[in-house]
Amino acid sequence: MPLHWVRKDDYEAMSLDGAERIAAAIEKRLRQRCPMLLGLATGNTMIRLYELLAGMLNRSGLDLAHLHTINLDEYVGADGAWVPPGHPLSYHAYMDQNFFARLDPKLGMRREHIHFPDPARPAEFDDMIHRMGRLDLQLLGIGFNGHIAFNEPMSESEISTEAFAALPTRVIDLTELTLETNARLTAGGDRSQVPRQAVTLGMNSILAAREVLLLACFPEQQEPLSKMIRGRPTPTLPASYLVDHPNSTVVYTGDRISLDVGG
Repeated sequence: MPLHWVRKDDYEAMSLDGAERIAAAIEKRLRQRCPMLLGLATGNTMIRLYELLAGMLNRSGLDLAHLHTINLDEYVGADGAWVPPGHPLSYHAYMDQNFFARLDPKLGMRREHIHFPDPARPAEFDDMIHRMGRLDLQLLGIGFNGHIAFNEPMSESEISTEAFAALPTRVIDLTELTLETNARLTAGGDRSQVPRQAVTLGMNSILAAREVLLLACFPEQQEPLSKMIRGRPTPTLPASYLVDHPNSTVVYTGDRISLDVGG
C-alpha cells in the first residue's frame, strides 16, 4: 500500500487526528492483551498531540501496564552521556512534562517501560526491540532537511540506499542545519544550548515498525515532503524511505503546507 497523505486544516486538527490514531492503536493492542511497543517523537509538532492523547487514555481507563514507549532519541553531552533532565533541551524532561506526567497514575503506566536509547550501549536498544518483537506504531516528525529521528541525510556516494536503510541505533554528529533549527525552535535562538551529538534510533528499527505515522506542521517541511511525493528512497532524504513502507501515513497542516498529492 502506498504512502497515505492526509491533509488537515490546521495544527489543532492535525494533533487531534494523530492522537486519535495512536489511541486507537494502543486500545486495539492492549484489549487483545498483547504488549504494545509505541515509538515516540519529540519537538514542537507533538506538544498538543501528547496533551490530547493523555486525555484520551485517561478517559478510556485502559490498563497501560503492558505499554512500552520507545523514544527515538536524546541529546548527548560532551561527557558522552545523556544530557541531564535539567538541561533545557532534555527529551526525558520533554516527555515527562508533555505526556507521562499527564497520565492518570491509576492507568498503571510503568516507569521501567519508558525506554530511551543509551549512548553508551546503543546496540542494546535494537536488541531489546527485536526481543520484544518490533515497534507496533512509530510516531515521527520530519526535519527541515528531511531527517527522521536524528538520522541525518547522507549522499549516495557515501552510503548505498540499502545500507542506509539498515543503519542501527547509534550516536551521531548533528548537521549544521539541524543545530540551527533546533536552536531557533527549542533554545530561544541560543546555539550554545544545543549539543552537537545525539543518540538516535536507527533506520532499521524505524522501517521495521508495523505502522508509521508522520506529522508535519511547519512551512519549512513543505520542501522535503514535496520531494517524497514522487520520489524514491534515498539517503539524501531519510524520510523518503517511508514511500516504500507498507503501512505509513503523513498527516500535515494545510494552512501552512501546500502539497500536490494527487495522481
